Parts: sequence; C-alpha cells; structure tokens
Amino acid sequence: MIPELETKRLLLREVTKDDADSLFSCFSNGDVTRYYGQETLNNIEQAEAFVEFFANSYKEKRGVRWGIELKGYQGIIGTMGFNAWSPKHKRAEIGYEIHPEHWRKGYTFEAISKVIQYGFDEFGLTRIGAVVFMENKASIKLLTKAGFEKEGILRGYMYQNGEAYDTYVYSIIKDNR
Repeated sequence: MIPELETKRLLLREVTKDDADSLFSCFSNGDVTRYYGQETLNNIEQAEAFVEFFANSYKEKRGVRWGIELKGYQGIIGTMGFNAWSPKHKRAEIGYEIHPEHWRKGYTFEAISKVIQYGFDEFGLTRIGAVVFMENKASIKLLTKAGFEKEGILRGYMYQNGEAYDTYVYSIIKDNR
C-alpha cells in the first residue's frame, strides 16, 4: 500500500478505482495533456486502466503515484509521483498533473515539496529528474521554484499527437537542496 503524505492543505494518497472519474476529468482535458507526452483520454475505461497501472508500478518498484486530494473534500484534483524509479541507482523522475480549475493556487508546489522530501528521506533517492516540454512555462516555473536546475535539452524526446518534441531535462540533487 502506498504511504499517505500530508501537507497543510493536501492529502497525498493511493489512487483507487473510486478516482477513475477524477482521473478521466483530468486526462480527457486537452489543456492538461497538451504537454504530457500522452494522448487525451476518450473513455472512462482508459482512466480505470491508469489506476491499475499506478498500482502495478508501485508493486514492481518502477514508480509511485499519489492522488492529490484537498483536505475536507472527496476525490482527487490531480496526481503526482515518481516514474522511472531505480532504487539501485537512487534516482527517479517526477511527474504531475492537476485539473485546470485548481491551477495557480499553490497546490502543485505544496505537493511537489512534500514528494521531493519524501523521495530523498524515505526512498533514499540522490537524484530526482524531470522532463518537461520546452513550451510548458508553468511547469518550468514550478520546477525552478522547487529547486530544480536545468541540465540540458533532450532532442526529439517526447511524442505528442504523433509529433516529436524537444524537452528540457531538470534535476534536483539531494546534497544541493
């Protein structure tokens, strides 16, 4: 079972089948998926498959994904977690999305701060990376504010709607935070 994390306004918890509607609401929104490297969802079954994917990823130690829930409210407003988790090499990549009605309220920064701390302190990570579309100004601003540094460009790294995009790669190192 995925450990719960708590911040002042948020509960970061396991994503369950009950969250499929909230996941679909996020991932069927073109504003959310525009810089995600994944196609927009078309049906609830695809969101239900995400729940299973997240659970299997954690069981197999490939990643962990928390649902972001506002304290006092039912349902999630987005997710955040680690992909490409390599316990042996003490590294992972962070990923996140949040529903547009909750943008620019500080929730993502609050969640990323907690997840970074957890990754370093509990998972024993040395490096947390992030891959971000060059056009995704909001995500770049968030990562910079959270202490990530830009390392370079990955050319033709992500595909969105059949087109290759260059991305930036960012990282935060445990000893440098």
